[in-house]
Amino acid sequence: MKQFTITKNDSGQRLNKFLEKAVPLLPGGLMHKYIRLKRIKINGKRTDFAYRLQEGDLLQLYINDEFFGKPKKKEQPTYLSAKPNISVVYEDDHILLVNKPAGLVVHEDDSGTVDTLIARIHAYLYQYGRWDPNDAASFTPSLCNRIDRGTSGIVIAAKTAEALRVMNQKIRDREIHKSYLCVTCGHVRPREGHIQNYILRHENEHRVSVHDHPVPGARTAVTQYRVINETPELSLVECDLITGRTHQLRAQFAHMGHPLLGDSKYGTNDMNRKYHRKSQALCSYKLRFDFTTDAGSLAYLNGRTFTVPRVEFMSLFDS
Repeated sequence: MKQFTITKNDSGQRLNKFLEKAVPLLPGGLMHKYIRLKRIKINGKRTDFAYRLQEGDLLQLYINDEFFGKPKKKEQPTYLSAKPNISVVYEDDHILLVNKPAGLVVHEDDSGTVDTLIARIHAYLYQYGRWDPNDAASFTPSLCNRIDRGTSGIVIAAKTAEALRVMNQKIRDREIHKSYLCVTCGHVRPREGHIQNYILRHENEHRVSVHDHPVPGARTAVTQYRVINETPELSLVECDLITGRTHQLRAQFAHMGHPLLGDSKYGTNDMNRKYHRKSQALCSYKLRFDFTTDAGSLAYLNGRTFTVPRVEFMSLFDS
């Protein structure tokens, strides 16, 4: 018999999800069978695969030792070699808000880079004693949202399983609101408005197209915007995403004839070279928690707003 005492990091997740990670050699079919046969118990009592673990629960496994053998050897975790180079906007016991710089990917991509935002977060939490991989049997701090490599701004990381579950639900139900700042080429008119059109993804080309009328496969894209500053050639625009489509702001403003400065995919090369921009001038600069349903232990975040202290491309508008 082997047993686990559920830690704070692992609480809040379903039993079957915990077992998939904590006992990876145990097949899913056998897991459910052992739960039915009471060979997997919680606090000495019969349980269910959908049971949500609580801190302090004693998970008892009356299963063969072979399932606790070592799985295939894995490569050295990236947090052991990554540098903890992150800009922390806010941190508590449950979540971490990080200001991602432009040019950094959030997860490993096709390029195979190991220098990612999540690797840096793991290094930060590990090296500063905020996360011990050996203390929790399964949960690893995870990102709740993602932004493009070339976009900067706030990304949410969950430090506990419960926080990940709650944040994912709040994002899905649009109870977390993100505002962006971007720099467009030319003067956007009207200065304040509502953009609604249809975005179609082209997976093979890694880009999208914008349509003024519905087309098969396209999804409605809605943005509220407000011009807050201008130069003779540029506009500084604040945007609220009503929907969250791939490349939404980049594609919509390009469709209007005002591509984002620095955007190599939808933008203007001449303007990008003139201003020495190698990534789009786009920042997810503000995050507001606006919970309308139960948030459990994260209820204290309701009504709070967090912003990036200084968006680098705003210097283009300094007088």
